[in-house]
Amino acid sequence: MDKNKVNKVTMLGTGNATVAQIYNTCFILETSTTKLLVDAGGGNGILSQLRKVDVPISDIHHLFVTHAHTDHVLGVIWIIRMVAQCKGYEGKLHVYSHDKVMKVVKTIIDMILAKKQLAKVAERVVFHELKDGDCFEVGDMYLQCFDIHSTKEKQFGFRAELPGVTLACLGDEPYNPLNRKYIEHADWMMCEAFCLYADRDTFKPYEKCHSTALDAGKLAAELDVKNLILYHTEEKTLATRRETYTKEAAENFKGNIFVPDDLEVIEI
Repeated sequence: MDKNKVNKVTMLGTGNATVAQIYNTCFILETSTTKLLVDAGGGNGILSQLRKVDVPISDIHHLFVTHAHTDHVLGVIWIIRMVAQCKGYEGKLHVYSHDKVMKVVKTIIDMILAKKQLAKVAERVVFHELKDGDCFEVGDMYLQCFDIHSTKEKQFGFRAELPGVTLACLGDEPYNPLNRKYIEHADWMMCEAFCLYADRDTFKPYEKCHSTALDAGKLAAELDVKNLILYHTEEKTLATRRETYTKEAAENFKGNIFVPDDLEVIEI
């Protein structure tokens, strides 16, 4: 990795909700001065993943949560708990999301954290409730969130402007054309690919409101993005995932395609 490259995505997890060999999809979006953790997976495995990439809890000050499904939000509880009990934690943890996530997170921490921890949460954690289309700044990143119009669970994606580059994160469900303006012409697009289209009869992505590597490639071409990152996949084909997903997406998309492993760092 080029140490001089200022912007990067560190994939802490790349799997879907039920994976056991890899971690649930979550990542760190980073510039030379700012880190934004996006989701935190489904448990305290987030602590292990952060340790493996040498990011201490004391470095986590911004957390964007897409939605309240177990594989995205339960790790958030662990992040908040660790911030509360981290000795010498300086500054605040800013948590950004919509009303449903805020309700779920606050309900869980109120029920399970000790009074002493809750006192530290009140002192150290700031909850920023966002609405569809809201803009906000995280250090030198400028973000705009958008409702992905899920039929399953309220979920927000975002478009981020980093120094010299734009990135659009679509969440973990299929693209809705209502959000075209947030995504088209982005330098980077992060998109779920539950499985290969060739394996659709095995994994049933469409019945689960997910899409495939083929769909992601078509979408990237349609929206005129330059680079495509695929995530939130099944884990039964890990040995061939990078090769086969890349090949299928490339049937329609001629830009750069990345199918990262857990802990992989992508320069953007």
